[in-house]
Amino acid sequence: MAASSATSVPVFKLYGETQHWPTPDLLHCESIPERSQLHNWIIRPHRHADLVHILFISQGSVELALEGTSHHLKGIVAIIVPAMAIHGFRFSSDVQGHIITLAKPLADHLHSLIGESSALKKADFYRLSLSSQRGENQPARIATLVSQIDQEYRQPAPGRDRLLEALIQALVVELSRLSAVGNPAKRYGPRQSDKGRQHIEHYQALVEAHYREQPSIEALAEQVGVSSAHLNMLCRQIAGRSALQLLHERLQLEAKRQLTYTNMTIGQVSDSLGFSEPAYFTRFFKRNTALSPREFRLRQTAVNEIAK
Repeated sequence: MAASSATSVPVFKLYGETQHWPTPDLLHCESIPERSQLHNWIIRPHRHADLVHILFISQGSVELALEGTSHHLKGIVAIIVPAMAIHGFRFSSDVQGHIITLAKPLADHLHSLIGESSALKKADFYRLSLSSQRGENQPARIATLVSQIDQEYRQPAPGRDRLLEALIQALVVELSRLSAVGNPAKRYGPRQSDKGRQHIEHYQALVEAHYREQPSIEALAEQVGVSSAHLNMLCRQIAGRSALQLLHERLQLEAKRQLTYTNMTIGQVSDSLGFSEPAYFTRFFKRNTALSPREFRLRQTAVNEIAK
């Protein structure tokens, strides 16, 4: 499969979805057949502005399109797809495995913990074997971690978030070890430099660092080193949303997390996110979710009670 040109490649939250995740969860896990069979086992080339994929295939095969190159992979395979990497899949109908999707804030957090050796920064794949020279147990450990993440994700229990965070950190460490030593079964070079992507990555890093201050797009564009008009063009072209929408999405995510996981009052949440008045925060939140902060909190509380 050949990758499409950068301007024509669609940008999705999860493939086939254009809506935002309905919860503030930063991790999503599903089996590969769950989504791919809905698309006749073909996931056409696309990319995500702010999501990272980890695929673990335990059975079957896949034709992988990754950053303009094609690979036929069979057997036990791990695939890393960082944010903004163009990727597509053509799975065999007998494929088994899981895809774990990380929102960029979580991926960035893991990268900061693990450092430059983090596997999440580079598009790559690894053929695994139970007789791997680098420790016979490593593929089994990776498979166990993926299975544990899937079970914990599907069956909420007390301490779920902490356990998921620990499990995904362990998985990324295992994958980073693969990345550090290389894979003799193949060698996949680093993705080509792209100035526009570098600008967007810089912008997203600035958003992550300063979203609570609600800086102007003009100020952020100046720090990136481009005009606000050029930044907006890049954001729409690469991320599928304007620069302001990306900033608002990060504010919205943090608001959902605080309303779900803390006892802060709505006024306190409003202050922590840089709104001058709680009424402004309520209007902002409702415009993006169709629920007031209070209604959202009540709904999340009900969901959490059911999960107990």
